[in-house]
Amino acid sequence: MFKLRYAILGLCLLSTSIASANQPIPSPYAGQEQRDIKALSPDEIKSYLAGSGAGFAKAAELNHYPGPAHVLALSQQLQLSPEQHARTEQQFNSMQADAMRLGKALVEQEQWLDTLFATASISTDTLQSTLKDIATLQAQIRQVHLEAHLVQKTILTPDQVKHYDALRGYGASEDRAPDQGTHHHTH
Repeated sequence: MFKLRYAILGLCLLSTSIASANQPIPSPYAGQEQRDIKALSPDEIKSYLAGSGAGFAKAAELNHYPGPAHVLALSQQLQLSPEQHARTEQQFNSMQADAMRLGKALVEQEQWLDTLFATASISTDTLQSTLKDIATLQAQIRQVHLEAHLVQKTILTPDQVKHYDALRGYGASEDRAPDQGTHHHTH
């Protein structure tokens, strides 16, 4: 009797696992096959084309190298001089123009890669060269954003950098605005 129960239990478990094995396992990519560019979400495409930071400069931002977009947004709190404001604005405009140009090229390369796969016309050589082009563009975009942070730090005083960090919610400080700690860095 005891052995019979275990045999029945074993058969039940086996039939359940066989039934589970026949069930399709949904992919986290389900639905993305309809994208224009499979490897990029519509938001990522929009971000690249707009020259947005998308976190490319976190290494700088989180190590006391302010970003020009945020410095402009906080210009009153940071008490920027007219010269600092003009230099920051110029730095931001230059960075954004370069990032937009490179972002457009990156989106085009990702579209090309998608097309190569979609038309089954890809080879190992074209895959390798296309991926190198994409990687180079990604590095150039990141460099544009990081260099803007490097330059921005030279425009501000050390006290303004500390105040910027506090306003952005980095570390504990009495200067920190109450609602600034919940925002995430996007440039």
